[in-house]
Amino acid sequence: MMSDLFERLKNIRIIRKIVYAIVGSFSYPGLTMINKLTITGAEHLRNLPDKNVLFVSNHQTYFADVICFLHIFCAAKWGSYKSKLPIPYYLLNPFTSVFFVSAEETMKASWISRLFSLAGAIYVKRTWRKEGTEKLKGLDPSDTRKIQRALESSWIITFPQGTTKAYAPGRKGTALLIKQTNPVVVPVVISGFWRAFDKKGLRFKKKGTPLSVTFKAPLKIDTSQSLDIILEQLMDAIEQSKTYMMKGAHHRMAEEAKRQAALSRQNNQ
Repeated sequence: MMSDLFERLKNIRIIRKIVYAIVGSFSYPGLTMINKLTITGAEHLRNLPDKNVLFVSNHQTYFADVICFLHIFCAAKWGSYKSKLPIPYYLLNPFTSVFFVSAEETMKASWISRLFSLAGAIYVKRTWRKEGTEKLKGLDPSDTRKIQRALESSWIITFPQGTTKAYAPGRKGTALLIKQTNPVVVPVVISGFWRAFDKKGLRFKKKGTPLSVTFKAPLKIDTSQSLDIILEQLMDAIEQSKTYMMKGAHHRMAEEAKRQAALSRQNNQ
């Protein structure tokens, strides 16, 4: 009964605006003052349609990733496409036509996660082994239908790996969704969040960390291709494919160091 109430509440726009304002007010300092967020490729958000847009990203924390995206989307809808978030005036009337895909177990784990779910969580079910490790199965058909319905009127954020573990394999459910709905697919690459926040993304782990969010140009996807090929294209676009993994730890550390150094230089300018 409580879950039904939450489902009804998150479809009330004024409720979602209030949640955005509360969560946004508390999270803004952690992204822009305590840590240093840099946004790249925000211009790719400028001409996107208001619906049937799927943001596909790598995943580093349960909540901080999505909260950061919502800040950026709200700012963009107010006309800010800069590399830094502006003063959060956009929270006065936030853009709420966004949903995010999240594991039901995660979003029902605490009162904080339940509150955040009102911002637009689409619950999906996971199959768990007894020892707590996840079986890599596709989405339940009912979950897929929920996402399809949301795409008809909104933007969707999804994490095809379904885990915060780097270079974990992607799930074919995302590829199937793209094949069935043919949305505008925007790849996103994030970095620094795992270093700045704990796994949930609610507590600071290392202050002063450069954070980066990179939006790439929408992908050109041939939906007549197999699920494996579509998924491979997605994973390569979010830099989580076998190609990136095979570059080796030393190469990845060097690339990450370059990225962090570049962010630091931008922050100091």
